[in-house]
Amino acid sequence: MDKNGGDHAITRDDLYGTTPEPTYAGATSFMRRKYTQDLDGVDVVVTGIPLDTATTNRPGTRFGPRAIRAASTIMAWEKSYGMVFDPFDKLAVIDYGDCFFDFGRPQEVPDAIEAHATKIISKGPALLALGGDHFIAFPLLKAHAKKHGAPLSLIHFDAHSDTWADEDDRIDHGTMFFHAAKQGLVDPASSMQIGLRTTNPDTMGFNIVDAPSVHEHGIATVTKKIRGVVGDRPVYLTFDIDCLDPSYAPGTGTPVCGGLTSHQALEILRGLAGINIVGMDIVEVAPAYDVGEITALAAAALAMEMLYLYASRPA
Repeated sequence: MDKNGGDHAITRDDLYGTTPEPTYAGATSFMRRKYTQDLDGVDVVVTGIPLDTATTNRPGTRFGPRAIRAASTIMAWEKSYGMVFDPFDKLAVIDYGDCFFDFGRPQEVPDAIEAHATKIISKGPALLALGGDHFIAFPLLKAHAKKHGAPLSLIHFDAHSDTWADEDDRIDHGTMFFHAAKQGLVDPASSMQIGLRTTNPDTMGFNIVDAPSVHEHGIATVTKKIRGVVGDRPVYLTFDIDCLDPSYAPGTGTPVCGGLTSHQALEILRGLAGINIVGMDIVEVAPAYDVGEITALAAAALAMEMLYLYASRPA
């Protein structure tokens, strides 16, 4: 406990390590990391992208970043259970705050998100984005492809494929991976989609392990499949919280029954340690439909697993 008053989101000098403090008080940065836009010496930036105008069903994910941050403080007092090491011992992580855009000029929003991400990752740090609806992954992929080269491999957890055919100028959270594949940002042949359980006959060549297959074949089989597909290629990881069954994540805009348990999702991510992850996001948390913060808490836990993956990447 900090005898000088705590609130490490403000008072922290060292960007490394986990320091216990009350989980019910203080600024709600992600995992009580320091709120700053100083990127000197930073390994990973956490930032919110509070967009929800691309949703096809219930809106409200603009409040997702705030909800995930608040829920994360519950876990911020110690290393996550089962991790071999604390990611914060290896990574200097900050909370950068949120991406700003003018909601009254919707056609400018994708470029604003891309510019926000580019500004951060061009200076060295990796990016963990908190959504917002899933459309945000499209401009984020553009930024990452510019830095790491296209096409990237995509690991995509979702109830939906998000590859429905669309016109180029539409902003929709169910079509952005159609555009990403068409524009060569991602390579479907070396990409995986996990947890799908809605019908889209055109797979666009993506490798798919749907939710029934996860339940039938188990976690180890799924992680082995993902590893075999992506290999050592640069990977962008995107997780739509509706990949989880609504009993584990009711706070989302387009829930679909039959999804993964939080245990399955966390263990699959844990089993991917060592992949060449270059960027990541967790999206579609809509706290207005949540129950007791369980959706936001699941998202925060999944985000921590993403940081663990990043800390475990090849040297």
